[in-house]
Amino acid sequence: MKTLQILFTSMKLIKPLKILTFTFSLVGATFTFAQEDSALGALITDRPDATESSTAMPKGFLQIETGTFYESFEENNIKTEDFTYNTMLMRYGLLDNLELRLGYNYTNSKTRFNGNEIESVTSFSPLLIGFKTRINEEKGIMPEIGFLGHLYLPFSVNKEIRPKNTGVDFRFAFSHTLSEKSSLSYNLGAAWENDNAQAAYLYSVSYGYSFNNKIGAYIEFYGDLPENNKANHLWDTGLTYLISNNFQLDATIGSSLTKGQDILISAGFSFRIPKS
Repeated sequence: MKTLQILFTSMKLIKPLKILTFTFSLVGATFTFAQEDSALGALITDRPDATESSTAMPKGFLQIETGTFYESFEENNIKTEDFTYNTMLMRYGLLDNLELRLGYNYTNSKTRFNGNEIESVTSFSPLLIGFKTRINEEKGIMPEIGFLGHLYLPFSVNKEIRPKNTGVDFRFAFSHTLSEKSSLSYNLGAAWENDNAQAAYLYSVSYGYSFNNKIGAYIEFYGDLPENNKANHLWDTGLTYLISNNFQLDATIGSSLTKGQDILISAGFSFRIPKS
């Protein structure tokens, strides 16, 4: 909690605070209603880890996953810091086996040289639109398999740093139930960033463990392998706390195994709104 208080004290921009205020107000307005639905069991989220779940949203249900995070990297007296005030992902079950996805981040990026700030840019990320579908149910040693893809539309980014082209990614998501308390999930895919014609091949592996029906933990390794650049490998670990079947809190800490990230700190929540 102390770390989060320090982060929020540093956030002096009014607009992102309004975004968070609206989000928490939305949670307060829907939380009581969301508690009433228990037929589906506990919600399955795509946060806080980088590994996407293989399960699509049930038809007619909306799930909102959001949070904040801080990451930094320093090399040759140049330090870059990203304060992401809002990581919003909205997932809606359009059909029995098809979910639509809409997402964006709102980030303040700072660059410092010898401790002095030389650049600060605040902007929305490219707007994410996409889908997820389940290909195969889990049976024996065969995992549950899902497929998801996204477009990253550049119009939501500030003009000064706006990419010229649309980005795209896709991945296959796999899930194994190892026991009543543990599971293994992994993703394989590829991404083309907005202004980069070269593919980066994506991977992630996440092991999850449930201490009880409320508290869970995970550890994860993930990264990408660009075609014409060095590979990036990272790790993170975190906790989840299930307040109800439709409302979950999470916290994460991580870093990189290769150069690129000194520390990652994240916290957030997810909630599912039942259909009326």
